Amino acid sequence: MGSTLKEMRDGSTVLPMSRKSTVGGGVCDVYGEDRATEDQLVTPWTVSVASGYSLLRDPHHNKGLAFSEKERDAYYLRGLLPPACMTQELQEKKLMHNIRQYEVPLQRYMAMMNLQERNERLFYKLLIDNVEELLPIVYTPTVGEACQKYGSIFTHPQGLYISLKEKGRILEVLRNWPEKNVQVIVVTDGERILGLGDLGCQGMGIPVGKLSLYTALGGLRPSACLPVTIDVGTNNEQLLKDEFYIGLRHKRATGQEYADLVHEFMCAVKQNYGEKVLIQFEDFGNHNAFGLLAKYGTTHLVFNDDIQGTASVVLAGLVAALKLVGGTLAEHTFLFLGAGEAGTGIAELIALEMSKQTKQPLEEARKKIWLVDSKGLIVSSRKESLQHFKKPWAHEHESIKELLDAVKAIKPTVLIGSSGVGRTFTKEVIEAMASLNEKPIILALSNPTSQSECTAEEAYTWSQGRAIFASGSPFNLVTYNEKTYIPGQANNAYIFPGFGLGLVMSGAIRVHDDMLLAASEALARQVTRENFDKGLIYPPFSNIRKISAHIAANVAAKAYELGLATRLPQPEDLVKYAESCMYSPVYRNY
Repeated sequence: MGSTLKEMRDGSTVLPMSRKSTVGGGVCDVYGEDRATEDQLVTPWTVSVASGYSLLRDPHHNKGLAFSEKERDAYYLRGLLPPACMTQELQEKKLMHNIRQYEVPLQRYMAMMNLQERNERLFYKLLIDNVEELLPIVYTPTVGEACQKYGSIFTHPQGLYISLKEKGRILEVLRNWPEKNVQVIVVTDGERILGLGDLGCQGMGIPVGKLSLYTALGGLRPSACLPVTIDVGTNNEQLLKDEFYIGLRHKRATGQEYADLVHEFMCAVKQNYGEKVLIQFEDFGNHNAFGLLAKYGTTHLVFNDDIQGTASVVLAGLVAALKLVGGTLAEHTFLFLGAGEAGTGIAELIALEMSKQTKQPLEEARKKIWLVDSKGLIVSSRKESLQHFKKPWAHEHESIKELLDAVKAIKPTVLIGSSGVGRTFTKEVIEAMASLNEKPIILALSNPTSQSECTAEEAYTWSQGRAIFASGSPFNLVTYNEKTYIPGQANNAYIFPGFGLGLVMSGAIRVHDDMLLAASEALARQVTRENFDKGLIYPPFSNIRKISAHIAANVAAKAYELGLATRLPQPEDLVKYAESCMYSPVYRNY
């Protein structure tokens, strides 16, 4: 035990600071726990002082009633805990029982966030062991409501808030963060949170939720993850008038002022954490998202989950669905409702894969893909007025205003919704798809559930049970004509945790489109015959860590192949290496 805690001259104790292993600790640049070295002086608020009181309030090391009798003596915990000793499994059982007593999802979300602030390992143990039940709580759809009410439920700051007040001092702000070996940053400016619009500073719930999944599903160490919100104001009048709003109370900064703040942030991140830190852009407005990805994609390790992650998970579902409907990607016709980040990102990745399979030019592959935006079908006659990211999808066709008319004219085999507008796949639209196809593929991807283009029940009922359906947010089982259907969920959580792990464990310095295709291929391979028999085009989330390991291995292999990996030599078995790198939430014996 003496090697685990070090007693200092003032009587305080220091928790273990360095171990030469990645097993159970996650990938680390120095291949060890990244707290500090044993000889390094540490400030009182990061250690357990002699009384043991601070240890019980340190979420990284607190075990609550799971501290053993020996640990209670060694770390001055006697009298600070009730006499009972409990296993982590019993703690988990009790907490899951308590969480299930809450009928309101937001209450369950708050209970989980409180647990994360109290006992980090137990939080992740719950999330990993009960992922299908708790994923909709810590992430979509519940996280959307949490962001809307973030000011009211805010109790404890998570992550870094970088506002216009910090302009010129962002490097200093990053250095205020206690963890020094950060490997993944998820950053938002809160302008386009899910399908809910501008939530300003309250969008912090998204980076916090995403990074929880990086750890639970992808095995990144919690200490390697940094949530960031860039606050440049909000155009949401309701929030500006809300006395509990926690952000800057003015309209959004735009133009050069906005660009300068983001640029300072990107430069400071690279200076503070190095070239291999992954920066994931999350829920930026369309007018900024594409430009940021293009600008920093050549100088930083950046990834936009709304554009690239969504595209990768949807492509994986489509590749799997082809085993049910037959044909190749190039033999199908795709119609999108929604031409923003998600829609154009998915369309582009489908076209890339199609081009790769057929050896056709990318421009030719794009002709099989049609997009509808708020003004109707995107056609060449509209080209001059289109935003730049929509222009590649403007094909020769007469003008069409309504989705139903577009379905009848284009005759798609695949209908994909990324509009952020609920109930737009009407009965007439789905019936039209069913009249054109024996097994229409219908993907209603918008989040949260209230914004989904249709429900699972509507898709199955209106297609007489023939639709191959998946959605962005979860839906319950559907029974139609005495047959039970299990709706699939095209959730980005299938892709980004494993994708991030693959980048980190290979030491990648840039993201390449071929890595996204590699992630899609790995996910599609995880769908079993048993899944297909149930109409599923995605594997169950209960196997997500195994799935993430395979995705990470495929992404890392591609990074090595492209010469973008820096962690050499390449491990012989990348799947086993990925599994060995994953963080374990099981308590340690101190």
